[in-house]
Amino acid sequence: MADLFPAVKAQAAEPEAAGFDTVLLMDHFYQLPGLGEPDEPMLEAYTALGALATATERVQLSTLVTGNTYRNPTLLAKVITTLDVVSAGRAVLGIGAGWFELEHRQLGFDFDTFTERFEKPEEALQIIVPMLHGERPTFDGKWYHTESAINEPRYRDHIPVMLGGSGEKKTFRSAARYADHLNLIADIDELPHKLHVLRRRCAEIDRDPATLETSTLLTVVLDDAPRDIGGARGGRAVIGSPDQVADEIKRRVLDVGVDGVIVNLPTHGYTPGVVTKVGEVLRPLVDA
Repeated sequence: MADLFPAVKAQAAEPEAAGFDTVLLMDHFYQLPGLGEPDEPMLEAYTALGALATATERVQLSTLVTGNTYRNPTLLAKVITTLDVVSAGRAVLGIGAGWFELEHRQLGFDFDTFTERFEKPEEALQIIVPMLHGERPTFDGKWYHTESAINEPRYRDHIPVMLGGSGEKKTFRSAARYADHLNLIADIDELPHKLHVLRRRCAEIDRDPATLETSTLLTVVLDDAPRDIGGARGGRAVIGSPDQVADEIKRRVLDVGVDGVIVNLPTHGYTPGVVTKVGEVLRPLVDA
């Protein structure tokens, strides 16, 4: 266990050196299905991000994404603002509805119904966003209540807000109304449709969609032997040689209008050099 956090720091330092702009952690307390057993190591996200703020200099720091169910909105506003102070202005608030039922049930967090979990972030953002701006909101909603909530000290007058999800009604409307960034949780083939719906949601409130940045999370599996990857496409995974991965991301993500990609490399574990290799082939796509 003594080696755990040094490995986490190394995993944050490598993407910073490789030119990536953000390091993101999962906001979970248990390891996720498909990645490990629930009792395998999982650090609390914001404590870890605060420590990574002192171990990095340039990258933004965020969760992908904070489960709204885990923290009161005023607490979350304080947490993300503190991270912004500690990191000298590098915090991004990622927020979503929350989904991992086992975690909620065993740890005592209210899981609520599907509808309730998506109602709550809408209210939470009406508290959090003003607090991030230095306002003192008084709010009396169905789920949350505040009275002249104070949030000091602050490093910046605005901390970027990133919503994560795929819901075309509630999540996309909230993103158009409150967010700077929407991380689209969708299969690669669905991205053009998701962008079309997002533009409609922006039009409904007369927002220029160009002011709402987008990204998607992809699992990348590097295989240095070039091959026909047609059968490996689809879903949210890209498999192939580094050059093939870069080509897939360019053609099927960036060229359809998504602004950026968040790279996940779970099958590689922590293998030094893999993130650097991915950065080398993706950097030209960003710099072009």
